[in-house]
Amino acid sequence: MNTATDPDKITGPTPDNALRAADASDKKDGPVLAADGTPLKKSLGRALRAQKLRALAMIAPLLIFVVLTFIAPIFDMLFRSVENQIVSDTLPRTTQALKDWDDTSGQVPGDDVFEAAYIDIFYAAENKMHTRLGTRLNYELTGVSSLFRKSGRGLDDIGEVYQDQFEDLDENWDEAEPWAELMGSDAWLAEARAWEDGQPLPKFELREGIADVLPRTADAYSQFAAFTRVEEEDNVFNEEPWTLVHSMLYEDLAAGDVSGYTGPRADMLIAADALVDSPEFETADLKAVFEDIDKDWMDPVVWQTIKMYSPDYTSGYFLNSVDMQKTPDGPALRDEDERIYGILFKRTMFMSLVITFSCIALSYPVAFLLANLPARTANLLMILVLLPFWTSLLVRTSAWKVMLQQQGVINDVLVWIGLIADDNRLVMINNQLGTIIAMTHILLPFMILPMYSVMSTIPPYYVRAAKSLGATNWTAFWRVYFPQSVPGIGAGSILVFILAIGYYITPEIVGGTTGTFISNRIAYHISSSLNWGLAAALGTILLAVVLILYWAYDKIVGIDNVKLGG
Repeated sequence: MNTATDPDKITGPTPDNALRAADASDKKDGPVLAADGTPLKKSLGRALRAQKLRALAMIAPLLIFVVLTFIAPIFDMLFRSVENQIVSDTLPRTTQALKDWDDTSGQVPGDDVFEAAYIDIFYAAENKMHTRLGTRLNYELTGVSSLFRKSGRGLDDIGEVYQDQFEDLDENWDEAEPWAELMGSDAWLAEARAWEDGQPLPKFELREGIADVLPRTADAYSQFAAFTRVEEEDNVFNEEPWTLVHSMLYEDLAAGDVSGYTGPRADMLIAADALVDSPEFETADLKAVFEDIDKDWMDPVVWQTIKMYSPDYTSGYFLNSVDMQKTPDGPALRDEDERIYGILFKRTMFMSLVITFSCIALSYPVAFLLANLPARTANLLMILVLLPFWTSLLVRTSAWKVMLQQQGVINDVLVWIGLIADDNRLVMINNQLGTIIAMTHILLPFMILPMYSVMSTIPPYYVRAAKSLGATNWTAFWRVYFPQSVPGIGAGSILVFILAIGYYITPEIVGGTTGTFISNRIAYHISSSLNWGLAAALGTILLAVVLILYWAYDKIVGIDNVKLGG
């Protein structure tokens, strides 16, 4: 007997051989060894691990592809639907100050909130973040975008009030070098003075103790120095400070005592302290400046909106997706004329079901014919079924737009054969009917192919046997053939329904205002309004609806009954 095929002669750590050896171990004492002298158990484990690693290596490319292109985008969508960090990151001081403000009082916040907003918006404007923040909050309250855009340009006026007075006292307050000597450490000053173009910019370091004397000024100047070094790629030693730095200098001088300071530019600082204490020194009214920039800053609703959306994560996008909104008193329904998403979700579900049933009604006879015709004829007809896949979706949809018009091909034919009058042409475009017709045609192959693959496996002699036992053609079809084709109907229905609720090109072209789906709104928020959070929330709800329907289908019909043939 050939030992290569004789299982009793096989040696080595193959699983089958190992099992036989394990059975034999019951009759012997001591550990069973493999052919290479290692314990059988260890050898078997090594062989099984190698098999698993080979299998994993084979599916790894597909697994990585699915994770990167399917799983990761879904998790990103889920995160974007609740992510709201731009408000707290851009307005950290303002959101903190608003925590103590009673947003149900009907009054604007106090001076501390306006001061925090002044600092935050100034920094945001320098970093070009104020417009992004305004765009985010504009989704919740119309007009906030222009409010932040104006404020980014207008808040310099506050600092200029102090800058001009300090400069009138001593011109050094408007020069870069005196500020650098006052705020920077000796080591940094030496590097900054020796710096030349082409060399790495020295990282700014505060003078020891200056943050205790001028805490707000030190923080503002550090922000200015970091911005100048990183964003403008320039030496702060050569740059005049922001007007905000002068504002913070006034705040520090008005609140503290600098008489004990003995560092560089001490005389200049003490003189400025005396100026601030004099009755002639002019101060800026923050509330008045904000009101001059835009009167909407005096509207408590603006501050309520900032406070409501100050947490890093928000339910606001999901509330908007179900026609609700956040209010100081909790979630509330939007006004009647603003509720659009509920209508779109209902329309999407209804029209997707209609399209699915239309595809079933039209596809079943075609699939039945393909499955029961001779192979050569069936193959020729299958080419016609697959022909739409060779044509662009946009071209097919545009063709339906031409055909369905009141002066289009279909209406012309109906008028020509006398079914309708010329002055009573059918309206089949820019409405739900146009969307249903066009999408039914586009999705028909996705219904025909699963049905055909299942019907082609149904033995024809089952029906012949039923007829031989006295069944009529209808009884044989309904009681014998149709139940066996249900798995194909189920597979096609799931495929068509899921594709239908996600379509947006066809409804956009032929649907008008009454034939569009929720997917059209998602596409609008992604590409036009750039409200990605709301688009993600709508997509998440749509995904949840699909999963719920899939679960319900599994409970009612059974997903095991869905087949694609075989």
